[in-house]
Amino acid sequence: MTFHVHGMNSVYGIFQEFYTSDETNVSDGFGQTALISLVGTIGSGLTWSGSIFVNPLMARTENVRIITFVGVLVMSTGLFAASYSSKLWHLYATQALLYGVGSSMYYFPIISITPVYFDSHSGFAMGIIAAGSGVGGLVMAPALQALLSKYGIHWTLRVLAMWNLAVGIPVSAVLRHRPGFGARGRTRLNVRRAKSNTFIYQSLGAFLQAAGNIIPMYYLTSYSVGVLGYTRSTASLFLAINSAVNSVSRICLGVLADRVGRQNTMISSVFLSAVSVLALWYNAPRARFIAFVVLYGIYAGGYNALLSTTITEIYGVHDYASVNGFIYFIRGLGSICGAPLAGLILGSHNRGVPPTGAGTDRHTLKQRYNDVVLYSGLLLVSAGLCIAYVRWLHSRARGQWSWKA
Repeated sequence: MTFHVHGMNSVYGIFQEFYTSDETNVSDGFGQTALISLVGTIGSGLTWSGSIFVNPLMARTENVRIITFVGVLVMSTGLFAASYSSKLWHLYATQALLYGVGSSMYYFPIISITPVYFDSHSGFAMGIIAAGSGVGGLVMAPALQALLSKYGIHWTLRVLAMWNLAVGIPVSAVLRHRPGFGARGRTRLNVRRAKSNTFIYQSLGAFLQAAGNIIPMYYLTSYSVGVLGYTRSTASLFLAINSAVNSVSRICLGVLADRVGRQNTMISSVFLSAVSVLALWYNAPRARFIAFVVLYGIYAGGYNALLSTTITEIYGVHDYASVNGFIYFIRGLGSICGAPLAGLILGSHNRGVPPTGAGTDRHTLKQRYNDVVLYSGLLLVSAGLCIAYVRWLHSRARGQWSWKA
């Protein structure tokens, strides 16, 4: 499932590069970076944010396979309908809303049930599961670029819709609750819990991390083409490399988390991803940009891989369902906000052409990207501070400090 959903979400930057180029099939999308990125962030953001609606639905549905099955159908409908888009609002209705609602119904039941199947090695288990998203990006990036080059945008989306059904229906068929966990805890968030500093700062950290983390995924491809002058196929290869490294890293970070503590590993990964953005992507020439592609892939996946297990650790199994649902809702909002605001900073332009009214050379475009890099780095640093503070609050609440947490 993570291969499936996050694989498609992580390569939206390739769609964005196409939709904003002079080859676009969306007449009012040409050069509109912020508006086009909003399509992708609504789709991927709803994958998480839809949890606030799917969570209560799960509590009222005995057979959760029905929810995931309907989700797959809605996802495929959105992708298939998007193949007929010719205006921006068509993309918002199909590749954003329909796809996003469907992906949430497919994604959230599986990801919320999974952690209760694992105990002492949950970090390793969730690392393997989260690695599916990296493998998905590794496979999807070159495949998507090849489909676009050979068959065009219309048939690319139709093939994705059919592939979505072929993969999603069998996955939906095997979903079930772990025996003995039928009650699944409360689904309505406790008011006292919501007012606690631990919950407030964890929610803020989730929002900031999601907003900062999605920016490199969406703008890595366009930076490669517009600033560094690589071809689209090479840019998609960079995205695939980033995903491949990220996949292996999530497993390794999961193993490390079981040894040194899940919260410790998650905090370190967020700060190191911020460092890689600010130190390597800012004003990056070709060689340093490749280093960024690799190192960001190593560090960026730790938060996503370990979030569910740390929620269980901090709030317990009884409150897991309600807290997990709300935190994923907040993460979705962060995803929706992050990339479009970066698009506003970048400005309206065609790839390889300077922003409108902002100069006449590629240097101007690179300066705009530097501002985007600072924005992403600041978000990630702020997220790291928030979750580090949550670590301290959790230790204080337990009445003792432990180096392994």
